[in-house]
Amino acid sequence: MICPFHLAIPVTDLQASKRFYQEHIGCEMGRSSEQWIDWNFFGHQLVTHLVNEMPSGDNANQVDSKSVPVPHFGLVLPKAEWETLASRLQSAGYTFHISPYIRFKGEVGEQGTFFLFDPSGNALEFKYFEDMSQLFAS
Repeated sequence: MICPFHLAIPVTDLQASKRFYQEHIGCEMGRSSEQWIDWNFFGHQLVTHLVNEMPSGDNANQVDSKSVPVPHFGLVLPKAEWETLASRLQSAGYTFHISPYIRFKGEVGEQGTFFLFDPSGNALEFKYFEDMSQLFAS
């Protein structure tokens, strides 16, 4: 059985978040109030909670010679969905923090990945593996 995760994140503008997650990421909106919105984030529950200001934290780690923002969250998608999402975001004019590319090419854990920030500055990563058995390979 696959258990969906629940993740609550801060946002400073619910309307901008609504446009981003609904129109550009393709999430279906669930319950909502003036303070939060539930999203079907590819079968998982993501909740955007309105805050007055974002928590501080401008940290990064180097991964495959790229500056990966910490914290970040995202999903491992099937390759076709990953490519469709990347194309949709590019067409919408979104700027990637790390543009779509193949990380660890020819190595254990080879994966397609890209990073971007939502309108409130939450870092998201989307990736795929040609071979899903490599997801936790060491």
